[in-house]
Amino acid sequence: MLFQGKKGVIMGVANQMSIAASVAQFLHSQGAQLAFSHLPDKDDRGRNEARVRRVTDALNPVLLKPCDVGNDEDIKNFFAAVKETMGSIDFFVHSIAFAPTEDLKQKTVDVSRAGFKLAMDISVYSFISCARAAAELMTSGGSIVTMTYYGGEKVLPGYNLMGVCKAALDCSVKYLAYDLGPKNIRVNAISAGPIKTLASSAVGDFSELLKFYGAVAPLGRAVSQEDVAKASAYLLSDWGSGTTGDVLHVDAGYHVMGSVRKGLRTGEKTTSQEPPTL
Repeated sequence: MLFQGKKGVIMGVANQMSIAASVAQFLHSQGAQLAFSHLPDKDDRGRNEARVRRVTDALNPVLLKPCDVGNDEDIKNFFAAVKETMGSIDFFVHSIAFAPTEDLKQKTVDVSRAGFKLAMDISVYSFISCARAAAELMTSGGSIVTMTYYGGEKVLPGYNLMGVCKAALDCSVKYLAYDLGPKNIRVNAISAGPIKTLASSAVGDFSELLKFYGAVAPLGRAVSQEDVAKASAYLLSDWGSGTTGDVLHVDAGYHVMGSVRKGLRTGEKTTSQEPPTL
């Protein structure tokens, strides 16, 4: 198996629909030993932990521990626990993004200073800070992957503030690849096409968006969680040994299209609202 004897950390599993959940399930099927984080619970009901456990219990996790990635002490304590239970690690997956709803719905020109700071902190700086901590445990080299979206490269109406965050995330990948390259640690991002997740389920016309996307993309379809999981496995494994500082598009080729005329010829409905894939 591709990940037999390999150990890694996955941060960002929110529920069974999460892209990170599919990545975790595929890596586990290939023999990986996994540690997970979850959002800290604010009360004794433990809802955040329970949602993640519904995914991870079947994966025999080495560790499941709360971590607020907006808190340096939490990050320090989480990776200290990873070191204690796993020793060294071979890979790290960051699948975390957040922006306040009121700011995400605003035009970018109208976002608040507080909302901008929070979105950048959770969506971008958390990647840098967690990658730094993970790299300390990659004593024999390793691979780091984060999740991005095409809205960081081109303007997609409705993506707004998160597009600005993804642009910063994409650039962070390049600089971290440079910084960590001497340690034989590769850093890459996956830019996935729109996928049915909890975030996208809030979009009323999401099914129409998927039809349009599939009509325009060269492969003539949308992408699945499995597509992203397989691509992640490539970047995280030795098969991707020569790839770093890259944004790998897993979007059925949508990003290469300069025109939507193919989609319009099929008669699919168009929309100005892109899905909020985070």
